[in-house]
Amino acid sequence: MSDIDIAKIRRLDGALLLVLRELLRCRSATEAARRLNLSQSAISHSLKRLRDLFQDPLFVRRSHGLEPTRRAQALAPRIDALLELASETLDVEDSYDPTTTPRTFNLAAPEFVTALIAAPLLRLLGPYAPRVPFACRHLSPEATADGLRRGEIDVALGRFETLDVGGLSRQPAFEDRYCIVARRDHPRLRGAISEAEYLKMDHVWASSGSEVHPDDLYSDYSLFRTAAEVPHWLTALALVSVTDVLATCPRRLAQSQAEVLRLQVLDTPWESPPFTVFALRRAEGRDPGVDWFMARVLEAIGLPTPDGP
Repeated sequence: MSDIDIAKIRRLDGALLLVLRELLRCRSATEAARRLNLSQSAISHSLKRLRDLFQDPLFVRRSHGLEPTRRAQALAPRIDALLELASETLDVEDSYDPTTTPRTFNLAAPEFVTALIAAPLLRLLGPYAPRVPFACRHLSPEATADGLRRGEIDVALGRFETLDVGGLSRQPAFEDRYCIVARRDHPRLRGAISEAEYLKMDHVWASSGSEVHPDDLYSDYSLFRTAAEVPHWLTALALVSVTDVLATCPRRLAQSQAEVLRLQVLDTPWESPPFTVFALRRAEGRDPGVDWFMARVLEAIGLPTPDGP
């Protein structure tokens, strides 16, 4: 490929190409001016610039109108192609069709959130498989924000209470609160628990990337009888289902697993304030694909969306 002549490119603009195309099509300066909503003097000025740029008369006046030179005729298909390419380049895509456009969407969320929405999200995207898979990432809030800004993450879910969300769009996704979970046939618990009972029993905690810590739930963590710490919530709930330990976890997650793991979900014996999980996406540069995926994520959570599936 030859080097680009920067000097010539700088002298060329889209308006000149439009004038040349219309002159080639209608062979009349008057008609070209009408079609482009320009004055005839503007057309004449543009033609002068075009002749100087291409070093060719381009058109010769005849009794029947303007007759293009051989150079102008040779330029015609190239001008059409250039303008079509420019139009496609500048045209902002306003929709995304998952049936025709394969794409992998990246979702960042803590494990308790992905455990909640992965199955309903998979069902929603099922009709488009395998063209539109999604990948879940468990990242720190800071890494999540960086990934969103770089375009490596499409949508993120999390509490993000102290995160700098500059350059990101944030909206509430759902509200949750903590509860206590025990196995359904626990020998000491039947539907309720006192604070004294809670502090006497052994506990399992999901510690890695859970966004939850005992200090968030109780004023004095040293009072807890911690029997085990595990990296994932589902592991903690599995342990609860076969032992007498308790887990304190987000209620939505507990309810989603209660039937499968035969768990009882108990209110905390103290006031458990709600917390909000937010949905984040990049604020700048509209992406119809991300719009579509965000709508599916919100639909998986159970929220109304601005568009249909």
